[in-house]
Amino acid sequence: SMPSEILLKIFSYLDAVSLLCAGCVSKRFCDLANDNGIWLKLYSGCFPPRRMIWKINPAETETVSLGCAALQDRRPGYWKKEYIVRQIAAVKTRVMQLVKPVDPQTGLPCKNREAIRASGLSWVIVLKDRNGKEHVMEQADLSFKDTSVTIFWYSAHWPCLNILSTLELCGVTPLFPDRNRGANANGPRRRSLIAKYSLSNLTETSVAIGADKLVQIFCLNPGLLLGLWKGKNEIAFITASLHYHQLLERSTLGSATLQYVLSPNEPVLDDVDPEYGLHDYNLHLDMHSGTHTCMCGTFKSLFCRKGSDIQNGYLRLTVVSVKDNAKHLPIIGTVGLSWRTDALKGNVKDCYLMDVTVLDETRKPFWCFSAPVSMELSSKTSGLYDYMGHIYTTEYADSEGKVSVDLVWLEETKEYYVVNLVLYISTKKVNSWYGTNY
Repeated sequence: SMPSEILLKIFSYLDAVSLLCAGCVSKRFCDLANDNGIWLKLYSGCFPPRRMIWKINPAETETVSLGCAALQDRRPGYWKKEYIVRQIAAVKTRVMQLVKPVDPQTGLPCKNREAIRASGLSWVIVLKDRNGKEHVMEQADLSFKDTSVTIFWYSAHWPCLNILSTLELCGVTPLFPDRNRGANANGPRRRSLIAKYSLSNLTETSVAIGADKLVQIFCLNPGLLLGLWKGKNEIAFITASLHYHQLLERSTLGSATLQYVLSPNEPVLDDVDPEYGLHDYNLHLDMHSGTHTCMCGTFKSLFCRKGSDIQNGYLRLTVVSVKDNAKHLPIIGTVGLSWRTDALKGNVKDCYLMDVTVLDETRKPFWCFSAPVSMELSSKTSGLYDYMGHIYTTEYADSEGKVSVDLVWLEETKEYYVVNLVLYISTKKVNSWYGTNY
């Protein structure tokens, strides 16, 4: 029953976020909250006119900025839209300046952490049950590494796993990020779908990659770990590992229902080099538990031979060879996957997160992923005089390639050594990237 003039006067004291929230109350509030006079005042206060060469009386400037000329012939909501567009453009400009510097070792932006904070980016998981009801879980913690970020969700009130059908991993950005305070979960935000997973019959259709006394963990590609309480079939925690390559684009440029599609690489033909696409690869490898780094290294000038190293649709790039013990690498600390909840924490042995960044000869990211993997005890013996211990293997595969790692456990020093590391890159990927025909 309150007159519209009084409501407009009240709305004129609100900031942009509060004004947008007020517009969601009712149709009447929505119409009033679109008032061009209110939004023009906000727009002029945030984006003042550019300074002119000649001097203008401040009183006259205010009249020009807020006068009738700017309000006439404008449909309701025009200045609201202009304000939002300018705010988004300003944030995008600030973020793009941060991601320009590139780390020569990884070929990735070296200020990803600062760019994520400047954009106000966070991540949520949306659990949907069979009736279509959504359960949105906000991130609980983050852990930044050289080439990836690990996101943790833990809660005392997870929905029952038996009724869940899908899980959606989304990036969330506030419409108006505030550099002086964290993002408000109740304010206007945009959601970008990164990946979608099926949770139907999870324990029957998926294989557990590890377990400890309390939890059993399942891997859902790409890069998602789901921990279940043993004997209860209830969610204990969820962890996602996201590679930095195109992370900001994937987390901000999609929609709530559609993923951002990476722009295809334009192949550059080279008729002079007969080994084009077979040499000068760089690898940056990070093995970590989510919080603790076990091994981090860069390997340069990787190559394969045109005949013997191309087999079964893959190029073989040998990074660490069993025969060259000078390149064998120690693993620092205990290999395991860290997890925690509100009340408990633990470590699942013989599992870890692997971050792989392969650069082509122009130092452009060629193959990038971050994924949970497990170590399996091999039946073969070491066969190396320098190492008398059990051999463990780690295998990873996706549509673009495979990674094979052999580790030897040294009982005397209580540590692992990487004695064999080989990349297998799909010839289909190489031919598409370079325009070749291997």
